[in-house]
Amino acid sequence: MTVPASLLDRAGLDRARVGNLIARGLDGADDGELYLEYRQSEMLLFDNGRLKQATYDTSQGFGLRAVKDEAVGYAHATDLSEEAIARAADAVRAVKGGYSGRYADAPVRTNRRLYGEDNPLLAPAFEDKVKLLEEINAYARARDPKVRQVTASVAASWQVVEILRADGEIYRDVRPLVRLNVSVVAGDGDRQESGSHGFGGRETFARFITAEAWRGAVDDAIRQALVNLDAVPAPAGEMDVVLGPGWPGVMLHEAVGHGLEGDFNRKQTSAFAGLMGQKVAAPGVTVVDDGTIGQRRGSLSIDDEGTPTNRTVLIDDGVLVGYMQDRQNARLMGMKPTGNGRRESHAHVPMPRMTNTYMLAGNHAPGEIIASVKNGLYAVNFGGGQVDITSGKYVFQCTEAYLIEDGRVGAPVKGAMLIGNGPTDLHRISMIGNDLALDQGIGTCGKNGQGVPVGVGQPTLRMDRITVGGTGN
Repeated sequence: MTVPASLLDRAGLDRARVGNLIARGLDGADDGELYLEYRQSEMLLFDNGRLKQATYDTSQGFGLRAVKDEAVGYAHATDLSEEAIARAADAVRAVKGGYSGRYADAPVRTNRRLYGEDNPLLAPAFEDKVKLLEEINAYARARDPKVRQVTASVAASWQVVEILRADGEIYRDVRPLVRLNVSVVAGDGDRQESGSHGFGGRETFARFITAEAWRGAVDDAIRQALVNLDAVPAPAGEMDVVLGPGWPGVMLHEAVGHGLEGDFNRKQTSAFAGLMGQKVAAPGVTVVDDGTIGQRRGSLSIDDEGTPTNRTVLIDDGVLVGYMQDRQNARLMGMKPTGNGRRESHAHVPMPRMTNTYMLAGNHAPGEIIASVKNGLYAVNFGGGQVDITSGKYVFQCTEAYLIEDGRVGAPVKGAMLIGNGPTDLHRISMIGNDLALDQGIGTCGKNGQGVPVGVGQPTLRMDRITVGGTGN
């Protein structure tokens, strides 16, 4: 499908009549909008030597939101009709309680485009995608006799959104998104271990399906699995930990990033609430959320309220200087929106969400950081984790980690868990590497039942006296 000139026109809706319905539903509201969405998505999964799953979905719908003080009225439907929008307008008016506010000024506009509008579902053809997955499977199995299981997938979506406000302003974005993922299981006797590698972004598949790209993903997945086959049980206790660059930034995202979202701070439920302008991290620690990086998975030309995304500094040289804001929480806190109002789909209300969140580089070479640790842990890859936003406590599973012995990387370990407190452990960062890297484009963030694509990143970091849970003595 080519880009529709207008989702209103595509649905056969009269622009003036819809505008009147929006104005009726939001009359006297502080803010709000009609959010229109059209989405196509596709996923192919190749597992155990054959195509196991192929899904294709087309969806559309709208969400109408009226905001008054802290209250939100929201109605949504997949029926893009004038009658459905009229019913939604009547429903959201219930939140007004005698609207008396002034409708908020519209978001500023830019001509910035961070990604193209080409639909990634159109190329390569379905048959070529299946052939690609077959080639990945064959290549992985031929690479090493210890490879026992190969799972490969490609996924793409193409989303068109239009945001219509009661003041007549209209905002529009066309968002491509692709991902390729490979995971393998390697075995030696009765022992089996896994490894995975994925990448993607807001573009077409062209860059990711070259032989060099997908073979590199397979090679890394196999490397991880073979490393884990040789891993010894992780030690337990308090020790110095070195985090690798790139994807380990997911720990920063969870343990720190969520606590810097506006709604948690407005409601005083974040461990960082009330700390603006205070030291919350070690000197040299600067954390930003940047939704303006071209073609990145977490980037957006505009957020789901029409606000252009920004590069928002959250922590500057250890000092808390900013929060990520949507329009409602920014207004209630007397701050400016930062372009972080995001929603999973038309069926969800927007809320403050991260885009690409990462720590800036320092001036230490990675080798220098590792050499500084007498005995500790070098964590290169992470799996799942859990975080309590209110207390800041976290638990993260390491999927690839090594002992550090006398300043050198030693044996790989399995079963390592990092246990700590985000606000506390920000002060335990003692060395920051000069090798900032972003992840490969695989992150999805969950909050209040909504999932959105995000990016993470960091340089190599040394953190002192971190609790490591393990299975070794």
